[in-house]
Amino acid sequence: MVVLSQPVALDNHISVIPTYTPVPVFTSQPIPVVDLTDPEAKTLIVKACEEFGFFKVVNHGVRDDLMTRLEQEAIRFFALPQSLKNQAGPPEPYGYGSKRIGPNGDVGWIEYILLNANPQLSTPNTSDVFGQTPQIFREAVDEYMHELKEVSCKVLEMVTEGLGIEPRDTLSKMVRDEKSDSCLRLNHYPTAEEEAENMVKVGFGEHTDPQIISVLRSNDTAGLQICMKDGSWVAVPPDHSSFFINVGDALQVMTNGRFKSVKHRVLADTRRSRVSMIYFGGPPLSEKIAPLSCLVPKQDDWLYKEFTWSQYKSSAYKSKLGDYRLGLFEKQPLLTHMSNE
Repeated sequence: MVVLSQPVALDNHISVIPTYTPVPVFTSQPIPVVDLTDPEAKTLIVKACEEFGFFKVVNHGVRDDLMTRLEQEAIRFFALPQSLKNQAGPPEPYGYGSKRIGPNGDVGWIEYILLNANPQLSTPNTSDVFGQTPQIFREAVDEYMHELKEVSCKVLEMVTEGLGIEPRDTLSKMVRDEKSDSCLRLNHYPTAEEEAENMVKVGFGEHTDPQIISVLRSNDTAGLQICMKDGSWVAVPPDHSSFFINVGDALQVMTNGRFKSVKHRVLADTRRSRVSMIYFGGPPLSEKIAPLSCLVPKQDDWLYKEFTWSQYKSSAYKSKLGDYRLGLFEKQPLLTHMSNE
């Protein structure tokens, strides 16, 4: 395990960080685990997407040393003096950020780097991130994003097989496209101070991921929680050697609500810092997102209006973190969403 040699102090310009009461790990509702080498993996993935919108994958084919190397290099960046890190920010949306999450007032006990997966769309902030780090960091980022794209596409192709969709690359081709709007986020949640009345600081508030699929890996520090269908929160046991897959908003739309984009959050730990690395597999900006005709032949049965990824991304960027973003694109209210309010 890689840890920071000393605590990192975040910018102190924001003093109020939201807090939550911790929840236990419920063994009665274990997180689904899928072995990607299992002949039944496609069936298990579809079931997990329907029931949880979230699952853990093992035997994914990504080398442990690559994951560890990127984590080490990210930690070295986060350990830099604040003045140097600030040169790579503020994020617009790419680059370095601290405490502020997006432009609409959301904050958390976090600092992060957001990088576009398309090297042709490099920004000054991205260049500044790499300018503060050795070449090995950029090499690790590039190799990691390549490997995680392959994991994302493998999972999406298993989804199409499990749903009986043809051709097999119906979903994965959007992520493989050279204009794919995918990105990599490196999060650092510093050790948080003890709060009164057994409360803990929010690292990253509750939200869903807007893209097609998210692939998360973290160190062995706890903090990630997902929201179940009944509204309860379940803590996800960390596992630095595995990946956790989130169904994104776009995939919920393309399956016409059959798969659910899982709401999740991260709480800061009072004993250890947490480092996570998330690859967000997104479509090209011009890609039209709508229920797949092979799953929902009649447009009258669509629960969502058609939109481009650019339209949805723009709408999501203008929203608060916890907003139900898909509500603006529904043709009719989802009963499952209404029942949670």
